[in-house]
Amino acid sequence: MRLTWETLLPAVTAAMLLQASAANGQEAKWSMTKPLPQPLAEISGAVVDNKWYVMGGYDFATDQPQGVVTVYDPVADTWTLKKNMLFPAHHPAAVALDGKIYVFGGFVGHPGAKTWGPMPSVFMYDPSADSWKELAPMPTPRGSAQAVAVDGKIYVIGGAHANVPGKPVIEPLWEDVPQIVTGGVEEYDPASNSWRSRASMPTGRNHFCAGVVDGKIYAINGRLGTAFVPASDATDLVEEYDPKTDMWRYVSRSPTRRGDVACAVLDGKIYVTGGEYEEPRGKLTFWAFEAYDPKANSWQVLPHMRITRHGFVAAFLGNDFHAAGGSFQSDGMPGILSQTATHEVYSVSK
Repeated sequence: MRLTWETLLPAVTAAMLLQASAANGQEAKWSMTKPLPQPLAEISGAVVDNKWYVMGGYDFATDQPQGVVTVYDPVADTWTLKKNMLFPAHHPAAVALDGKIYVFGGFVGHPGAKTWGPMPSVFMYDPSADSWKELAPMPTPRGSAQAVAVDGKIYVIGGAHANVPGKPVIEPLWEDVPQIVTGGVEEYDPASNSWRSRASMPTGRNHFCAGVVDGKIYAINGRLGTAFVPASDATDLVEEYDPKTDMWRYVSRSPTRRGDVACAVLDGKIYVTGGEYEEPRGKLTFWAFEAYDPKANSWQVLPHMRITRHGFVAAFLGNDFHAAGGSFQSDGMPGILSQTATHEVYSVSK
C-alpha cells in the first residue's frame, strides 16, 4: 500500500492524542494551590511544626534583596507574612533544628549597586515568637550554599564568594569578578554558637540541593564555575558526606544535569525538581521531578511539575511535596520579569 498523508493521518492523530493524554495525566498528578503573597525568587525555606517558612527574595526590577518572610499553613491553606529578615539577603541557606530556623549567608548589597556581595552573617528565627537573633558569623562568607542538620549540628556546604586574596566579600560580585565556587564545609554547633571546618566537598558547587538520609548528607546537581548562570556550567554529580568519618565520596549521577534545583526528603528518598541551565543555543528552565534512593543507589523519574521553575523552594508537608515561587524562565533577558507566586503540590503515594 502506498503511504499518503491521508492514510497516515489517522495514525498520527491517534499518536498525538495518546501523547496529549499522557501529558495531561502527568499534570493531573500535580495540583495548584494557594500562591505566595507576592512573586518571590532566589529564596530559601524550612518546615517547623508542619508549617512552611519561606524567606529571602531578589527584586529583579531594582536589583535589591527583599528579605521577605512568609509562612504557609497547609491546614488553612493560607500564607501569612511575618517579620522580615534582620538583614535582607537573597540566595541564603536555611534549615530547621529544634523548632528554630537558622539562616546562613546569602548575597547582599547597597542601593545603586548590584546586590551580589556574599556575606558571613548568621541569624536564627524563632517562629513561636516571630523574632530574629544574630549568631556567630560563618568563617567563610558565601551565597547560594546549602545548610543541613545532622545529630544537632548544622553543616553549611558549598556556595560562592570572591576569589580575590584577602577579600572574599566584594560589592558587587558580578560575572567579571574572579570567583570561587567552593566545596567548603563548615559545621555550626548551636549549643556553643561556634564553628569548625570539616572536609571539603570534592566538587565545588553552588545553586545545588542537599538532603540527609540515615545521617549522611547528599549533594545533588549544582552550578559550576561561577554563581551566575550565563558564565557557568552545571553538574549531574551526586556526592555523599558522612559527618561521623568526615569523608566524602562519589555515589551517583542524577538523570538531569542542572543547577538551581530544590529538593526535600521523605521516607529515605530525596525528591529533586526544577532547575536552570544556559548554553549558546538557549536558556533552559526545568520541570523534571526525580527521586533518589541512597540505599538502592537508584533514581525514579516522576511526573513533572506543571510549571518550570528555578530559584524556588520545595518542602514536604506530610506526604505532600510543595514547590513555590521562583522564575518560570531563566532570568537575565532585558525587560522580562519571570518571577512567580505560583504554588503547586504533588502527593507521594505510601
